[in-house]
Amino acid sequence: MSHKVAPSVLSADFANLQRDVEMINNSAADWFHVDIMDGHFVPNISFGFPVVKAIKKWATKPLDVHLMITDPDRYLKDFKDAGADHITVHLEACVHLHRTIQAIKALGCLAGVAINPHTPVALLADIVADIDLVIIMSVNPGFGGQAFIEHTYKKVAELKALADEYNPDMIIEIDGGVTLDNAAKLVAAGATSLIAGNFVFNAEDQVGTIAALKKVTG
Repeated sequence: MSHKVAPSVLSADFANLQRDVEMINNSAADWFHVDIMDGHFVPNISFGFPVVKAIKKWATKPLDVHLMITDPDRYLKDFKDAGADHITVHLEACVHLHRTIQAIKALGCLAGVAINPHTPVALLADIVADIDLVIIMSVNPGFGGQAFIEHTYKKVAELKALADEYNPDMIIEIDGGVTLDNAAKLVAAGATSLIAGNFVFNAEDQVGTIAALKKVTG
């Protein structure tokens, strides 16, 4: 099965958001990756419900919403109502992670857990059977354009082994610093979805760059 590609709209031109959404619609991309930051869990603020609704209005592909926020439980239904198809929360932000995952599933969304670069994959062992996807952060969350952390390959392989044992259909998604220089190695390690922001939106040929990411083989 081919891996997914999810361009991150955090890197889009917000003065031309409809144009950039339609570019993704017309590309080989599978999902829209939507980063929500609250200035508390991460040191940056991105956007909220009105922008998610605006993306959903024009999008013809699922919205992969990544909540980099404190106390995400308060807002799960709001993000579902704004257009989220997948909702991913951070392990580090959830006191009762299993309850949060069940609440996401009850809304009819795919449920995901994200882990920061310093968080061991082993901490997912007791939840991995219950989730649809994991986002491995390959940069420290909060800002686009950061350098890829090389230790990520080891974490992907560890997570792939865990998924093979308990949840073979689970999606392993990589977020941060993904380019054509590391995409094939990530897929080879077990990644099944690649998020790319600056690499896509700063490219001269955005559609061609998405196609190239989609074509890499591990």
